[in-house]
Amino acid sequence: MATTTYAKKWLTGVRLAVVYVLLLALALFMMGPFLWLLSVSLMPGKNVFANPPAILPTFIDFDNYVKVWQFMSFPKYIYNTVVITALGVVSNVVLSALTAYPLATFRFKGRNFVFGLLVATMIIPSSTAMIVHYLTIQWLHLTGSFLGVVLPSAVSVFNIFLMRQTFLSVPTDIRDSGKMDGASEYRIWWQLVLPLVKPAIAVISLLEMMAFWNNFLWPIVVLDDPQKYPLAAALTFLNGQFSYNFGWIAAGTMISVLPIIIVFLFTQRYYMEGIAGAIKG
Repeated sequence: MATTTYAKKWLTGVRLAVVYVLLLALALFMMGPFLWLLSVSLMPGKNVFANPPAILPTFIDFDNYVKVWQFMSFPKYIYNTVVITALGVVSNVVLSALTAYPLATFRFKGRNFVFGLLVATMIIPSSTAMIVHYLTIQWLHLTGSFLGVVLPSAVSVFNIFLMRQTFLSVPTDIRDSGKMDGASEYRIWWQLVLPLVKPAIAVISLLEMMAFWNNFLWPIVVLDDPQKYPLAAALTFLNGQFSYNFGWIAAGTMISVLPIIIVFLFTQRYYMEGIAGAIKG
C-alpha cells in the first residue's frame, strides 16, 4: 500500500515537472521577440542582422538609450502620449460605465435589441471607419488636436459589454437600498455600484492604456504637427531616419513599452479579477 502511494506521488511530481517545463518553454518562446529587442538595444555599433545574427550582447552598454533620448526629446513626446492616453482611458471608463449600467439594471422595451445591435457592430473592422472618422473630425474642426485623436475611440463596444456583464453580477439589493434612502440613479451608480466593479474598471483602464499608448497610425492622420505626435508615432520617424542603426530603434521601443509593463505588473491582479467577474456575470 505504501509502495502504491509513493508511486502515485512520484507520477504526480513527474507530471507537474513536465507541465512546468513546457510552460517555461512556452513563456520563453512568447518572450523571445521582447528579449531579443532588449538585447539589441544593449549592442552599440552591432549589426544585428549579420550572419550569424547577434542574439546576446557581448557586454551591457546603455549608449543607445542615452543617444536616442538626446536626439528625440522624449519628455515632449511622453507628455503628448500621457495626455492622449489619460483622455482616452477616462472617456472609455466613464462612457462605457454610463452606457452599460442601464442596459444591465433597467427594464425597458427594446433593451436586448439595443444591446444585440451594439454587439453586432463588433464584427465591423475598425480600419473601414477611418475615412468616416476623419471626415467627422474635420467637420468638427478638431484636426490637429488631441481631442480629435481620442474622440473616435472614446468608447468601445467591448468595454460596454464587459461593464454590462460585470453590472449583472452586482446584487440588486444594493440598488434597492439606495432607492429606499432616496438616492437618485446617478448617485446609486456613482457611490454604490461603481466601487463594486473596480476590477472591471481596472481591465478597461489597462486595455485602453495599451491601445492609446501604442497607437501610431490615427495620430499621424489627425495631427498635422509632428511635435504633437505621441511616442509610438514619433518612433516611426526614428525608424525612417535611422533604419541603419537598429540599436537606436530598439532602445526607443524599449523606452516606449516600459511604462506599459510597469502598469501591467501592478494591475494584473485586478485584470484577472475583472475578466473572471465578467465571465461569471
